[in-house]
Amino acid sequence: MQTTKIAGLDVRITGGTDREGGGDGPVVVLLHGFGAPGDDLVPLWRVLSVPREVRFVFPEAPLAPRELGGGRAWWPLDLVAMQAERARGQRSDRSRQEPDGLAAAREHVIALLDGVEERLGVRGDQIVLGGFSQGAMVSCDVALRADRPLAGLALLSTTLLCPQIWEPRMALRKGLPVFQSHGRRDELLPFEAAVVLRDLLREAGCALDWVEFNGGHEVPQPVLEGLSKLINTSLAL
Repeated sequence: MQTTKIAGLDVRITGGTDREGGGDGPVVVLLHGFGAPGDDLVPLWRVLSVPREVRFVFPEAPLAPRELGGGRAWWPLDLVAMQAERARGQRSDRSRQEPDGLAAAREHVIALLDGVEERLGVRGDQIVLGGFSQGAMVSCDVALRADRPLAGLALLSTTLLCPQIWEPRMALRKGLPVFQSHGRRDELLPFEAAVVLRDLLREAGCALDWVEFNGGHEVPQPVLEGLSKLINTSLAL
């Protein structure tokens, strides 16, 4: 595995013919969730059923808020306010808001994708973009707001954000292969909001494959199988 910088972000590159990112195969870029370490998703590449030539890029989010104790974030969250809400048995609906810091996160990922295309010698239509939780939110935002080709989009345990911006742009991704998964008992991101996002993407014409499971905020075996299927079909492997 290579550890390097692309567009100012620390990244880990693996897979490929030499298992260290070598070769000229297509690329899967996966973004970790809020509070996770930069290498959180790296183990996935070893358990996905994809051809050997597929390369994987795992970027580390740019922010390291002190309260996360070494964890990373694509944009900051007010954890104190969120914990207070949970203690009161409340859950605020922030889905109609554009989070402070989302625009900066989007620009980081766009620059990263530009760097991946140049460094690894791939076209945009040879890249599957995705992530888990907050990383999936950034991935969806990039897919909907950046006019660039993608082979596919993976949304693991994510939610709908700023629908007034996202929804009108979904039709521009008509036909894009999308894999989305969510646990029915997810206590961090409500299952119901994920279903709304799923339905909007389908109505816009995305080729969406959906996996729901009896679990929480996690990546169980059915999700690994669905993600493998997306990689294989979208990259015609």
